Amino acid sequence: MINQKNLIRHEFIGLRVNVVESSNKFVKGITGEVVDETSQTLLIKTDDGYKRVEKANSRFAFMLGDKRVRVDGKRIEMRPENRIKIKVKKW
Repeated sequence: MINQKNLIRHEFIGLRVNVVESSNKFVKGITGEVVDETSQTLLIKTDDGYKRVEKANSRFAFMLGDKRVRVDGKRIEMRPENRIKIKVKKW
C-alpha cells in the first residue's frame, strides 16, 4: 500500500501532484494528475492541457488522500522501473 514513507518507490502515474518549487518559473504552481513519467520528467495533465516538468530542478507535493507528501525531484530522478527497486532509508 502506498503511503508517505514508501511513496518514492511507487508508481506516480495517476497521482495528483503540485509543483511547489522549480528553477523554471513557468512550471511553479502547476497542479494536476501525473499521466506519464520518464527518468528526467513528469507529464502532468492540467486544466490547461499537458505540461512536462523536469524532476531535477523541482520539488513536488503529491496528494495521498488528505495528506500532501513533499518530494525533492532529485530523489526521484531515475527511470521508474529502477526507482521501484531502490531501498529507501529515511528521507
